[in-house]
Amino acid sequence: MTPIFEFQGIYTPVVTPYHDDGSTNWDALADVIEFLISRGVHGLISGGSTGENYAQTVAERLEIARFTQDRIKGRLPLVIGTGAMLTADSIALATGAKEMRADAILLASPPYAVPTDRENALNALAIDKAADLPVMLYNYPHRTGTMMGEEFLDRVGRSRNFCGIKESSGDINRVHMLARDYPHIALGCGMDDQALEFFAWGAPFWVCGGSNFLPDEHVALYEACVLEGDFAKGRRIMSAMMPLMRVLEQGGKFIQTIKHGVTMNGIAAGAMRAPLKGLNKDDKRELEQVVRVLKTTIATIRAEG
Repeated sequence: MTPIFEFQGIYTPVVTPYHDDGSTNWDALADVIEFLISRGVHGLISGGSTGENYAQTVAERLEIARFTQDRIKGRLPLVIGTGAMLTADSIALATGAKEMRADAILLASPPYAVPTDRENALNALAIDKAADLPVMLYNYPHRTGTMMGEEFLDRVGRSRNFCGIKESSGDINRVHMLARDYPHIALGCGMDDQALEFFAWGAPFWVCGGSNFLPDEHVALYEACVLEGDFAKGRRIMSAMMPLMRVLEQGGKFIQTIKHGVTMNGIAAGAMRAPLKGLNKDDKRELEQVVRVLKTTIATIRAEG
């Protein structure tokens, strides 16, 4: 079955910069978008968890998505996140995505409810019906409490819109199963420290929060593994990136670390909305050291060809 949309490359789930009062910093968001486009990422995601969607109203999320689309001006695909606790909210987001002619939607399981595979599939199909756009599924059971199992995948497969999956379970056996049994749903890396393994199993795309501030290095791994098929080079790049993966995942400070990384690049990402707090001085110092070494190492690898 020919997919209606092909997810390829590095997809950045864009952060939402804020002013001190918690309002959206539109100028900084525009700067992030322009920076990412200029550095060669392949698509942007608005309204993902990295963008703090859980701390925003549906109206805010749609406003940010429209702003992002207006700034992209068709230069890159735009995927709009529809993840929400209430099905009605997800449908409203999906309808908004359709109205603004987004390229695709990101569709996660509703958190906390813990639906069965059948219930989760019916929920997903209702969101799909509202959008009628290509769908990138988002399987993240550690956040949602629900695994998108084989019954779920079989049921949603009745709609050809479901053409990609961001797999964030961390279970490498899921990667094997998806690559082998569901080849019509493009496999995407959603677990950063397994990116090399995903690419080895044929994943054509990677959704990576760290590309908000290190797009060149994430693109470098994708190009080495997917475009060049040079996994020896890929292993060297991945090895250089592993300290970053540890910093991003340690202590539950993923978004805080990414936003500080964006700020390190000279774009004021601002603080997080409650309940999250910013990094302390030690955390910032550690990230800055890791980034310095990573950039130098990967630049050397790329220069060697």
